[in-house]
Amino acid sequence: MSKKIESAYIEGAKKAIASPTLQKSLDNIQDRFGKGAMQLWKELEDQGMRDRVKESRMRTLAHLDIILMELAQKVRKRGGKVFFARTAEEAVAYTLEVAQKNQVKSVVKGKSMTSMEIDIDPALEKAGIEVVETDLGEYIIQLAGDTPSHIIAPCIHMDRHDIGKLFTDKLGIEPTTDPPELTMAARKALREKLLSADMGITGCNLACAETGQIALVSNEGNIRMSTTMPRIHLALMGMERVTATTDEQRETLQLLTRGAALQKLSTYVSFNGGPKKEGDPDGPEEFHLVIIDNGRSKILADLEFRESLACIRCGACLNICPVYGKIGGHAYNSTYPGPIGAVITPLLDGVNKHADLCKGETLCGACLDVCPVKNDLPRMLSALRYKLAYGDNRWNVRQHNVKEAYVYAAWQKAISHSSAYRRMIKTARLLQKPFIGKNNMIKKMAGLASGWTDDRDLPPIAQRTFSEIWDEKYAKRQQQTPAIKEETNNEK
Repeated sequence: MSKKIESAYIEGAKKAIASPTLQKSLDNIQDRFGKGAMQLWKELEDQGMRDRVKESRMRTLAHLDIILMELAQKVRKRGGKVFFARTAEEAVAYTLEVAQKNQVKSVVKGKSMTSMEIDIDPALEKAGIEVVETDLGEYIIQLAGDTPSHIIAPCIHMDRHDIGKLFTDKLGIEPTTDPPELTMAARKALREKLLSADMGITGCNLACAETGQIALVSNEGNIRMSTTMPRIHLALMGMERVTATTDEQRETLQLLTRGAALQKLSTYVSFNGGPKKEGDPDGPEEFHLVIIDNGRSKILADLEFRESLACIRCGACLNICPVYGKIGGHAYNSTYPGPIGAVITPLLDGVNKHADLCKGETLCGACLDVCPVKNDLPRMLSALRYKLAYGDNRWNVRQHNVKEAYVYAAWQKAISHSSAYRRMIKTARLLQKPFIGKNNMIKKMAGLASGWTDDRDLPPIAQRTFSEIWDEKYAKRQQQTPAIKEETNNEK
């Protein structure tokens, strides 16, 4: 794994843990949305919905080529244009081509994780095109020159005092920490950009092959303005973000908004699939749908990881994950943080490069419980760890830590033979004595084990194992049993 990436993960985690503002925000979002989603699934009237949507997502993935072709045909029939991009570079090149052909000077964006994945903003800015994020959270992040720390709530690492100072510096408003005043200041600045933009770029929450339309959800109204006011609307869509029918699209969107914000449906749901027709009062003159692969085909072809493409990007797994709940999103060094990011990022960008992500999760299973479509992320994280432990040619994974592999191989052999295991425990009890401090805790360990005590004290190996205590109690019970039987017989 890249030492630079590994160091960034560790340093990012330490920085997050040391931030009172971030820790308070993470506690709030996990207490409200994490617990709220778990309770919502328990009280869901249609208990079969999650299973139905999961089945439809997997069925769509199994026939993705046919469904995408149907989607493309329907979009083109509605007057839109469709481009299939094999790589991020192809998607960026097509977007730039559309912008330059139409002499675009300014772009307004609706929230899009895919646009961040392919790095479209720097490419547009390099070409002399102004790019403005219109989602409030994303706009704040852009003004701060920062990156999002959550899929749904990108600026949770900032509080109203940070945002107030930022708006004073960047927007020239009077100092304030009042949320409504800050919101109105952003609204005024963004409204001017929306009215003058030449092109709107959005993501795609979920497309529908049956209708040839993409669905976009929001609670701010910026998506609707970004897609109807500029002359051109270009949507960036990961190739898995599609359903076959309107019924499947409807149910999936219902789960998405519930998992993301505990809402039965978002305030705004927009359906777009082509340019405006003659006589329409608003809408774009051109509609472009860019369907992006960028590594997804390889995931699709691997039955072990295909399930990860069923993700609907609601962010529920982040809101329940104990690891994300402490280190936040920046430590993941990825467009996609949290448990889903710990699976998707290594698969898209290199397993060895992002080994810390899949090895950093606890495998507690909370993400599986809260996921609207019941994606088994713990299973996939375990599979990635296996590849890191032994290497894998298909995913170009080299053995992550050879020394660690030898230690675990020795451990496996030891615990497979009870006598060897007992001898090892006795030896370890002797070897740990120099490391035990006055508080009866191990403060520092040596060699490969030193990482366990860099930031914590560890309890020493117990003087008696559970098995030893059990055997002792069981032996006493065995001794008492004959006496009990004899007494019972005498009573008879």
